[in-house]
Amino acid sequence: IKMALRMNAALLSVALALLSSRADAFSTPASAFVARSRAASAAGVGPLHMSDKEKKEVTFDTKTQKELTYDKSGRFFETGDSIECIPEDEYCAVDKETGEMIRLTVEEKERIFLDALQSYYVSGRQMLNDEEFDLLKEDLAWNGSDVAVLNRQEARFMAATQAYMKGEPIMSDAEFDALKAELREEGSKFAVDTEPKCYVDTGICKVTMQEDNFRSNLLYLPAGAILTIGWLALGFELIEPLIRLNPLVLLLLGAYPIYQGSLTITNDFLFPNNKIVYGPCPSCEVNQRVYFGNILGVEGFNDVASCKCTNCKVQFQVQKNTMRASTVVPKN
Repeated sequence: IKMALRMNAALLSVALALLSSRADAFSTPASAFVARSRAASAAGVGPLHMSDKEKKEVTFDTKTQKELTYDKSGRFFETGDSIECIPEDEYCAVDKETGEMIRLTVEEKERIFLDALQSYYVSGRQMLNDEEFDLLKEDLAWNGSDVAVLNRQEARFMAATQAYMKGEPIMSDAEFDALKAELREEGSKFAVDTEPKCYVDTGICKVTMQEDNFRSNLLYLPAGAILTIGWLALGFELIEPLIRLNPLVLLLLGAYPIYQGSLTITNDFLFPNNKIVYGPCPSCEVNQRVYFGNILGVEGFNDVASCKCTNCKVQFQVQKNTMRASTVVPKN
């Protein structure tokens, strides 16, 4: 046993001696790394970088972003006007001076499509040939535009317009007006001309205005505010002594009577037959607003409003029912 203890003590002392020796006996000195680095620099070997072929810079212009495209690596990114238009894949406009293809926005293509349809059906003139028209229609369909697809009512309207211009009407004036009013309520771009059009033969400019729903609803605000205050005051005076109610509950109970009272007072006494329309001037395209109806007993415009543009001072008339604005026939 004493012999074994002496051997264990000898082994322990050897292990402690090894641990207390230099720790970098098996490590590479720092001078070796410096020498290797200098040798690599002398041999012209630099650090590892990505090759130039793998570099791909993609720039984005927030003002001209229009469509998505992709590079050879399969990454999608948005492109601007710097990408040339491809006439085989999309409808392109041609610059008359340089002859270069110009890429158009979806809004510009829709305008050309509508002008081509109206020119063909109304005046019988063909702005685009069949191949260009089919390419434009297909391009708009791929871009998800609703203009390229006509519904049944719009097709009837265009056919009726073409037949009327040829002197062979297929429906009466009342049916045509009803069809046009239906399309206008649906927001069809074929029945509403939001941009002025001038006719060379007559010298008259026309445009279709729109109803100003926001300002029309503001006309009911005075009566509604007075009735609301009166209802709350009356409710607190009569109901408060009997039962305690939350003001919101009291206001909710009086919502329908206040609504009906506001309609009656406004339409019958304050602003009878009221209607507010807005749109560009048929001559200079400056935004105009026209009010139809009476104001506190003072008579205003009824069916036709004769106005003068605030910018160009041109006289024009607005129809209340159709909201059609047209300049006055010039006197010879």
